[in-house]
Amino acid sequence: MRGLATAMAALLVGSAGGAASAAQIDVVPASDLQSVLNAANDDDVIRLAPGDYLGPIRIERKLTLIGRAGAAVIGQGQGSVITVAAPDVTVRGLTVRGSGRDLQAMDSGIFLMESAERAVVEGNAIVGNLYGVNVYGARGARVSANAIDGLRGLRLNEAGNGVRVWNAPGVVVDGNTIRYGRDGIFSITSTKDRFTNNRFEKLRFAVHYMYTDDSEVSGNVSVANHGGFAIMYSKRLIIRGNVSERDRDFGLLFNYANYASVDGNLVVGGPLSGISADFDVTDNEKGMVPKQEASGTADIGPGKCVFIYNSNKGRFRDNWFESCGIGVHLTAGSEGNEIAGNAFVANRNQVKYVGTRDLDWSKGGRGNYWSDNPAFDLNGDGIADTAYRPNDLVDRVLWTAPTAKLLINSPAVQVLRWAQSQFPALYPGGVVDTHPLISPPSKPSARRIEP
Repeated sequence: MRGLATAMAALLVGSAGGAASAAQIDVVPASDLQSVLNAANDDDVIRLAPGDYLGPIRIERKLTLIGRAGAAVIGQGQGSVITVAAPDVTVRGLTVRGSGRDLQAMDSGIFLMESAERAVVEGNAIVGNLYGVNVYGARGARVSANAIDGLRGLRLNEAGNGVRVWNAPGVVVDGNTIRYGRDGIFSITSTKDRFTNNRFEKLRFAVHYMYTDDSEVSGNVSVANHGGFAIMYSKRLIIRGNVSERDRDFGLLFNYANYASVDGNLVVGGPLSGISADFDVTDNEKGMVPKQEASGTADIGPGKCVFIYNSNKGRFRDNWFESCGIGVHLTAGSEGNEIAGNAFVANRNQVKYVGTRDLDWSKGGRGNYWSDNPAFDLNGDGIADTAYRPNDLVDRVLWTAPTAKLLINSPAVQVLRWAQSQFPALYPGGVVDTHPLISPPSKPSARRIEP
């Protein structure tokens, strides 16, 4: 009966051409989908009627696989559900679920092999798989407008990523909604990729870059994840127009990331309700992310709006950092960074700079806006009449000896701070904004991408 159904499906073509001509093949759930795929020709369009189709399947022809509403390819809990091995394949409109859980094999809902160049994966519901889409060397692939929900209830070391990109130049990941699992998008050893307009929820990191150069992360929204955008060991990136809202540990993190252009991003803290409980903080990989300080209020995050760790020659412009434990933490030899035109609003500590050199956070006569700066602008040029220093000797003492917080309200500390304000030579080396803005710049749009 299955063989008859398969034969009938193969005969339902939309053109009367010969065997080598492109055809439209309508398939019903009783068909053996793998046999239909094996019998197809290049450029065929295979349409699946509503219903469940048995996976796993493998596509080795340049064709289009389309699901009508309600069509689902169901794996059997082993391997990847759909493996694409041919170039120029499109997979659209399907529900894909039921992959295996072998991390070493990277079992996925949709696995794009290195030979699957220019593959298109769009408009699918990819749910309940270890990895959502694995772009394993498939140059020029596009993953767009998918709803990707990973497995729930796993520990960090057992979970996969929503989209994984390895050694696949020219990949575009756009307009997806990604929830649950390890990282929303994890990119390693790649170049010239674009991750744009995605929404991330209930994850460890929204976007995680490792050794990915000359690429772009823009227009994405990260809500209530453990961390927002983690950029590591990468060069010449554009990080633009992203939103991090109520991510627990950080909004933006730069770890050995050089020559980054970071502009127009919005990081806003708030209550930590909705943070995924799937991953316990003790599961964080050792050495992957430097330890995050608490914000001072247990139910408010992130701990840091932006963390710059041993990252050099970055350009931070027109960003808005609000309601974090620390506005920006700069440490570990980070040099040559331009930080100007940003707004630091209502952060518990505006800056934590671990170093002794003097750093001027202004450029071309324009600095940053600091919500706690009580300065005046007598000449009305929009620049405060006095420089702004976010840290003093007391701060440095508190960083090295946290128990000294017990003395923060003592008369001796108050006298020391008064003396520094009267005699600037007493200030330690550190961050100074010589041209602080008297009014905040325009706030980047906190637009939303609905799930």
